[in-house]
Amino acid sequence: MVWDVIVIGAGQAGLASGYWLQQAGMKFLMLDRGSEAGEVWKTRYDSLKLFTPRTHSALYGMTLEGEPHGFPDKDEVASYLKSYAARFRLPIQFATNVTSVRKEGGMFIVDTDRKSFHTKALIIATGPFQQPRIPAFAASVPGDVLQLHSSEYKRPSQLQEGDVLVVGGGNSGAQIAVELSGDRETYLALGQPPRYLPMTLWGKGMFWWLDRLGVLSASSSSWVGRKLRGMGDPIFGYELKQAVKCGKVVLKTRAVGAGASGMRFEDGTALKVRNIVWATGFAAGYDWLHIEQALDRKKALIHTRGISPVKGLYYVGLPWQTHRGSALLAGVSRDARQIVQAIMEKRG
Repeated sequence: MVWDVIVIGAGQAGLASGYWLQQAGMKFLMLDRGSEAGEVWKTRYDSLKLFTPRTHSALYGMTLEGEPHGFPDKDEVASYLKSYAARFRLPIQFATNVTSVRKEGGMFIVDTDRKSFHTKALIIATGPFQQPRIPAFAASVPGDVLQLHSSEYKRPSQLQEGDVLVVGGGNSGAQIAVELSGDRETYLALGQPPRYLPMTLWGKGMFWWLDRLGVLSASSSSWVGRKLRGMGDPIFGYELKQAVKCGKVVLKTRAVGAGASGMRFEDGTALKVRNIVWATGFAAGYDWLHIEQALDRKKALIHTRGISPVKGLYYVGLPWQTHRGSALLAGVSRDARQIVQAIMEKRG
Protein backbone atom coordinates (compact mmCIF):
# COMPACT_ATOMS: atom_id res chain seq x y z
CA MET A 1 0.00 0.00 0.00
CA VAL A 2 1.21 3.50 -0.85
CA TRP A 3 0.06 6.31 1.42
CA ASP A 4 -0.47 9.93 0.37
CA VAL A 5 1.25 11.08 3.58
CA ILE A 6 2.88 9.44 6.56
CA VAL A 7 3.35 11.46 9.74
CA ILE A 8 6.14 10.43 12.10
CA GLY A 9 5.19 11.40 15.64
CA ALA A 10 1.81 11.70 17.35
CA GLY A 11 2.54 14.44 19.85
CA GLN A 12 0.90 17.85 19.48
CA ALA A 13 2.70 18.52 16.19
CA GLY A 14 1.66 15.17 14.74
CA LEU A 15 -1.92 15.47 15.93
CA ALA A 16 -2.22 18.97 14.48
CA SER A 17 -0.90 17.64 11.16
CA GLY A 18 -3.32 14.73 11.28
CA TYR A 19 -6.27 17.04 11.83
CA TRP A 20 -5.54 19.08 8.70
CA LEU A 21 -4.69 16.02 6.62
CA GLN A 22 -8.06 14.59 7.57
CA GLN A 23 -9.80 17.83 6.62
CA ALA A 24 -8.04 17.67 3.25
CA GLY A 25 -9.26 14.11 2.62
CA MET A 26 -5.77 12.66 2.41
CA LYS A 27 -5.00 8.95 2.76
CA PHE A 28 -2.53 9.14 5.61
CA LEU A 29 -1.07 7.21 8.53
CA MET A 30 0.60 8.39 11.73
CA LEU A 31 3.39 6.43 13.43
CA ASP A 32 4.41 6.83 17.06
CA ARG A 33 6.67 4.80 19.34
CA GLY A 34 4.51 5.47 22.42
CA SER A 35 1.48 3.55 23.60
CA GLU A 36 -1.04 6.42 23.36
CA ALA A 37 -1.34 10.07 22.38
CA GLY A 38 -0.04 12.42 25.06
CA GLU A 39 2.13 9.76 26.67
CA VAL A 40 5.27 11.92 26.70
CA TRP A 41 3.51 14.54 28.83
CA LYS A 42 2.74 11.90 31.46
CA THR A 43 6.44 11.20 31.91
CA ARG A 44 7.33 14.78 32.88
CA TYR A 45 7.90 15.82 36.50
CA ASP A 46 4.83 15.66 38.73
CA SER A 47 4.55 19.36 39.54
CA LEU A 48 4.82 20.59 35.95
CA LYS A 49 2.38 23.31 35.01
CA LEU A 50 2.28 25.02 31.65
CA PHE A 51 2.97 28.74 31.52
CA THR A 52 0.45 29.06 28.70
CA PRO A 53 -3.19 29.40 29.84
CA ARG A 54 -5.88 27.05 28.58
CA THR A 55 -6.83 29.62 25.95
CA HIS A 56 -3.40 28.99 24.41
CA SER A 57 -2.86 25.32 25.27
CA ALA A 58 -5.20 23.66 22.79
CA LEU A 59 -5.03 22.50 19.19
CA TYR A 60 -7.34 23.70 16.45
CA GLY A 61 -10.82 22.19 16.53
CA MET A 62 -11.10 21.31 20.24
CA THR A 63 -10.97 23.52 23.32
CA LEU A 64 -9.28 22.59 26.57
CA GLU A 65 -11.94 22.36 29.26
CA GLY A 66 -11.58 24.35 32.49
CA GLU A 67 -11.01 27.96 33.52
CA PRO A 68 -9.87 29.61 30.25
CA HIS A 69 -7.21 31.76 31.90
CA GLY A 70 -6.03 29.04 34.29
CA PHE A 71 -2.93 26.94 33.69
CA PRO A 72 -3.18 23.21 32.93
CA ASP A 73 -0.87 20.64 34.48
CA LYS A 74 0.94 17.94 32.53
CA ASP A 75 -1.66 15.22 33.17
CA GLU A 76 -4.42 17.49 31.89
CA VAL A 77 -2.50 18.08 28.67
CA ALA A 78 -1.82 14.35 28.28
CA SER A 79 -5.52 13.58 28.70
CA TYR A 80 -6.46 16.34 26.27
CA LEU A 81 -4.17 15.03 23.53
CA LYS A 82 -5.48 11.49 23.99
CA SER A 83 -9.06 12.78 23.72
CA TYR A 84 -8.15 14.86 20.67
CA ALA A 85 -6.83 11.81 18.82
CA ALA A 86 -9.97 9.85 19.73
CA ARG A 87 -12.42 12.61 18.87
CA PHE A 88 -11.12 13.00 15.34
CA ARG A 89 -10.38 9.28 14.94
CA LEU A 90 -6.90 9.96 13.72
CA PRO A 91 -5.23 6.86 12.18
CA ILE A 92 -2.33 6.33 14.57
CA GLN A 93 -0.25 3.18 14.78
CA PHE A 94 1.33 3.17 18.24
CA ALA A 95 4.23 1.10 19.57
CA THR A 96 6.01 1.61 16.25
CA ASN A 97 9.59 2.80 16.33
CA VAL A 98 10.95 4.30 13.10
CA THR A 99 14.43 2.93 12.42
CA SER A 100 15.17 4.36 8.97
CA VAL A 101 13.74 6.70 6.37
CA ARG A 102 15.04 6.69 2.81
CA LYS A 103 13.85 7.76 -0.59
CA GLU A 104 13.91 5.64 -3.71
CA GLY A 105 12.40 6.50 -7.06
CA GLY A 106 10.39 9.41 -5.74
CA MET A 107 8.90 7.30 -2.94
CA PHE A 108 9.69 7.50 0.78
CA ILE A 109 10.34 4.18 2.49
CA VAL A 110 9.78 4.28 6.25
CA ASP A 111 11.30 1.27 7.99
CA THR A 112 10.08 0.46 11.50
CA ASP A 113 10.58 -2.30 14.04
CA ARG A 114 7.29 -3.78 12.81
CA LYS A 115 7.20 -3.34 9.03
CA SER A 116 8.04 -0.94 6.21
CA PHE A 117 5.71 1.71 4.80
CA HIS A 118 5.70 3.53 1.46
CA THR A 119 4.44 7.08 1.04
CA LYS A 120 4.44 9.89 -1.51
CA ALA A 121 4.97 12.60 1.13
CA LEU A 122 6.38 12.58 4.64
CA ILE A 123 5.81 14.89 7.61
CA ILE A 124 8.33 14.58 10.43
CA ALA A 125 6.60 15.81 13.59
CA THR A 126 8.86 14.37 16.26
CA GLY A 127 9.37 17.79 17.84
CA PRO A 128 12.48 19.33 19.42
CA PHE A 129 12.53 17.23 22.61
CA GLN A 130 14.11 13.95 21.55
CA GLN A 131 17.48 13.34 23.18
CA PRO A 132 18.45 14.75 26.61
CA ARG A 133 21.32 17.20 26.25
CA ILE A 134 23.92 16.96 29.01
CA PRO A 135 27.33 18.68 28.82
CA ALA A 136 30.34 16.44 28.29
CA PHE A 137 31.94 17.53 31.57
CA ALA A 138 29.14 15.72 33.45
CA ALA A 139 31.31 12.61 33.05
CA SER A 140 33.81 14.23 35.44
CA VAL A 141 31.29 14.59 38.28
CA PRO A 142 32.28 12.31 41.20
CA GLY A 143 30.43 9.00 41.27
CA ASP A 144 28.80 9.60 44.66
CA VAL A 145 26.84 12.58 43.25
CA LEU A 146 23.39 11.69 41.96
CA GLN A 147 22.78 13.08 38.46
CA LEU A 148 19.39 13.30 36.74
CA HIS A 149 18.32 14.99 33.55
CA SER A 150 15.08 16.96 33.88
CA SER A 151 13.39 14.33 31.68
CA GLU A 152 14.20 11.74 34.39
CA TYR A 153 13.27 13.93 37.34
CA LYS A 154 9.77 13.30 38.71
CA ARG A 155 9.71 14.42 42.35
CA PRO A 156 12.07 15.47 45.20
CA SER A 157 12.04 11.99 46.78
CA GLN A 158 14.20 10.72 43.89
CA LEU A 159 17.19 12.67 45.18
CA GLN A 160 19.57 11.50 47.88
CA GLU A 161 20.00 13.44 51.10
CA GLY A 162 21.84 16.72 50.83
CA ASP A 163 21.99 19.83 48.71
CA VAL A 164 21.23 20.08 45.00
CA LEU A 165 22.39 22.06 41.99
CA VAL A 166 19.95 22.59 39.14
CA VAL A 167 21.75 23.49 35.91
CA GLY A 168 19.72 25.40 33.31
CA GLY A 169 17.88 28.67 33.20
CA GLY A 170 14.65 27.77 31.42
CA ASN A 171 11.20 27.48 32.94
CA SER A 172 11.69 23.79 33.77
CA GLY A 173 14.90 24.53 35.66
CA ALA A 174 13.20 27.36 37.55
CA GLN A 175 10.18 25.24 38.51
CA ILE A 176 12.33 22.30 39.63
CA ALA A 177 14.65 24.53 41.67
CA VAL A 178 11.74 26.16 43.48
CA GLU A 179 10.19 22.77 44.24
CA LEU A 180 13.45 21.31 45.59
CA SER A 181 14.16 24.39 47.72
CA GLY A 182 11.28 23.42 49.98
CA ASP A 183 13.36 20.94 51.98
CA ARG A 184 17.01 21.25 50.96
CA GLU A 185 19.74 23.75 50.11
CA THR A 186 19.28 24.55 46.44
CA TYR A 187 21.49 26.22 43.84
CA LEU A 188 20.56 27.19 40.29
CA ALA A 189 23.22 27.72 37.61
CA LEU A 190 22.21 30.12 34.84
CA GLY A 191 23.94 31.24 31.66
CA GLN A 192 22.59 34.76 32.11
CA PRO A 193 20.61 36.69 34.73
CA PRO A 194 16.95 35.62 34.74
CA ARG A 195 14.26 37.76 33.14
CA TYR A 196 10.82 37.43 34.67
CA LEU A 197 7.35 37.92 33.25
CA PRO A 198 4.12 37.48 35.20
CA MET A 199 1.98 34.40 34.58
CA THR A 200 -1.12 36.61 34.59
CA LEU A 201 -1.82 40.28 34.05
CA TRP A 202 -5.15 41.89 34.92
CA GLY A 203 -6.86 38.52 35.18
CA LYS A 204 -5.61 37.05 31.91
CA GLY A 205 -2.66 34.79 31.12
CA MET A 206 0.47 36.55 29.91
CA PHE A 207 0.33 34.60 26.66
CA TRP A 208 -3.13 36.07 26.02
CA TRP A 209 -1.55 39.52 26.13
CA LEU A 210 1.47 38.45 24.06
CA ASP A 211 -0.95 37.13 21.46
CA ARG A 212 -2.92 40.39 21.40
CA LEU A 213 0.32 42.35 21.02
CA GLY A 214 1.39 40.20 18.07
CA VAL A 215 4.43 38.74 19.82
CA LEU A 216 3.31 35.10 19.44
CA SER A 217 2.72 35.53 15.72
CA ALA A 218 6.02 37.35 15.14
CA SER A 219 7.72 35.79 12.13
CA SER A 220 11.04 34.08 12.73
CA SER A 221 12.61 36.33 10.08
CA SER A 222 11.11 39.61 11.31
CA TRP A 223 12.99 42.19 13.40
CA VAL A 224 10.84 41.33 16.41
CA GLY A 225 11.38 37.62 15.87
CA ARG A 226 15.16 37.95 15.61
CA LYS A 227 15.22 40.12 18.73
CA LEU A 228 13.15 37.61 20.72
CA ARG A 229 15.29 34.67 19.62
CA GLY A 230 18.44 36.49 20.68
CA MET A 231 17.01 37.25 24.11
CA GLY A 232 16.03 33.69 24.98
CA ASP A 233 12.90 32.70 26.86
CA PRO A 234 11.90 34.56 30.02
CA ILE A 235 10.87 32.78 33.22
CA PHE A 236 7.13 33.03 33.67
CA GLY A 237 5.93 33.69 37.20
CA TYR A 238 7.72 35.14 40.20
CA GLU A 239 8.14 32.02 42.34
CA LEU A 240 11.86 31.77 41.57
CA LYS A 241 12.39 35.49 42.11
CA GLN A 242 10.80 35.21 45.54
CA ALA A 243 12.79 32.08 46.42
CA VAL A 244 16.04 33.86 45.49
CA LYS A 245 15.03 36.91 47.50
CA CYS A 246 14.36 34.75 50.56
CA GLY A 247 17.63 32.86 50.15
CA LYS A 248 15.93 29.53 49.46
CA VAL A 249 17.54 29.33 46.00
CA VAL A 250 21.09 30.59 45.46
CA LEU A 251 21.93 31.65 41.90
CA LYS A 252 25.22 30.65 40.33
CA THR A 253 26.75 31.64 36.99
CA ARG A 254 27.04 29.25 34.05
CA ALA A 255 28.41 25.79 34.92
CA VAL A 256 31.58 25.23 32.88
CA GLY A 257 33.26 22.15 34.34
CA ALA A 258 33.39 19.51 37.04
CA GLY A 259 35.94 17.55 39.02
CA ALA A 260 37.03 16.48 42.49
CA SER A 261 36.71 20.09 43.67
CA GLY A 262 33.04 20.12 42.63
CA MET A 263 31.19 21.97 39.92
CA ARG A 264 33.04 24.93 38.45
CA PHE A 265 31.31 28.09 37.29
CA GLU A 266 32.01 30.87 34.85
CA ASP A 267 32.87 33.34 37.62
CA GLY A 268 35.69 31.09 38.87
CA THR A 269 33.85 29.72 41.90
CA ALA A 270 33.33 26.04 42.69
CA LEU A 271 30.68 24.12 44.59
CA LYS A 272 30.31 20.59 45.96
CA VAL A 273 26.78 19.18 46.04
CA ARG A 274 25.18 15.78 46.56
CA ASN A 275 22.71 16.02 43.67
CA ILE A 276 22.61 17.59 40.21
CA VAL A 277 19.55 18.03 38.01
CA TRP A 278 20.48 18.85 34.41
CA ALA A 279 17.69 21.09 33.10
CA THR A 280 19.83 21.67 30.02
CA GLY A 281 17.24 20.90 27.38
CA PHE A 282 17.21 18.47 24.52
CA ALA A 283 18.92 17.86 21.21
CA ALA A 284 17.17 16.76 18.06
CA GLY A 285 18.20 13.34 16.78
CA TYR A 286 17.78 12.37 13.14
CA ASP A 287 20.22 9.49 12.82
CA TRP A 288 17.44 7.48 11.17
CA LEU A 289 16.91 10.06 8.40
CA HIS A 290 18.98 8.69 5.50
CA ILE A 291 18.05 11.13 2.75
CA GLU A 292 20.58 13.23 0.87
CA GLN A 293 20.08 17.00 1.27
CA ALA A 294 17.80 16.53 4.28
CA LEU A 295 20.54 17.32 6.83
CA ASP A 296 23.51 19.66 6.84
CA ARG A 297 27.06 18.76 7.91
CA LYS A 298 26.14 19.28 11.56
CA LYS A 299 23.19 16.88 11.22
CA ALA A 300 20.70 19.73 11.53
CA LEU A 301 17.56 19.82 9.40
CA ILE A 302 17.63 21.86 6.21
CA HIS A 303 14.29 23.55 5.65
CA THR A 304 12.54 26.80 4.89
CA ARG A 305 9.47 27.31 7.08
CA GLY A 306 9.13 23.54 7.46
CA ILE A 307 9.61 22.68 3.78
CA SER A 308 12.68 20.60 2.94
CA PRO A 309 14.63 20.96 -0.32
CA VAL A 310 13.89 17.24 -0.67
CA LYS A 311 10.67 17.01 -2.67
CA GLY A 312 7.82 15.67 -0.54
CA LEU A 313 9.57 16.07 2.83
CA TYR A 314 8.10 18.39 5.46
CA TYR A 315 8.37 19.24 9.16
CA VAL A 316 5.95 20.44 11.83
CA GLY A 317 6.68 21.45 15.42
CA LEU A 318 10.19 22.89 15.08
CA PRO A 319 11.08 25.84 17.35
CA TRP A 320 10.61 29.09 15.46
CA GLN A 321 9.65 27.15 12.32
CA THR A 322 7.66 30.16 11.15
CA HIS A 323 6.88 32.11 14.34
CA ARG A 324 7.27 32.25 18.14
CA GLY A 325 4.53 29.69 18.79
CA SER A 326 5.65 27.08 16.24
CA ALA A 327 6.63 24.45 18.83
CA LEU A 328 3.89 25.33 21.32
CA LEU A 329 0.37 24.00 21.65
CA ALA A 330 -0.72 27.57 20.99
CA GLY A 331 0.77 27.80 17.53
CA VAL A 332 1.58 24.40 16.07
CA SER A 333 -1.82 24.05 14.36
CA ARG A 334 -1.10 27.13 12.27
CA ASP A 335 2.12 25.64 10.90
CA ALA A 336 0.50 22.24 10.37
CA ARG A 337 -2.20 23.82 8.25
CA GLN A 338 0.38 25.61 6.10
CA ILE A 339 2.34 22.40 5.57
CA VAL A 340 -0.76 20.44 4.53
CA GLN A 341 -1.66 23.26 2.15
CA ALA A 342 1.86 23.03 0.65
CA ILE A 343 1.41 19.28 0.16
CA MET A 344 -1.91 19.81 -1.58
CA GLU A 345 -0.43 22.46 -3.86
CA LYS A 346 2.40 20.10 -4.85
CA ARG A 347 -0.20 17.49 -5.71
CA GLY A 348 -1.99 19.99 -7.90
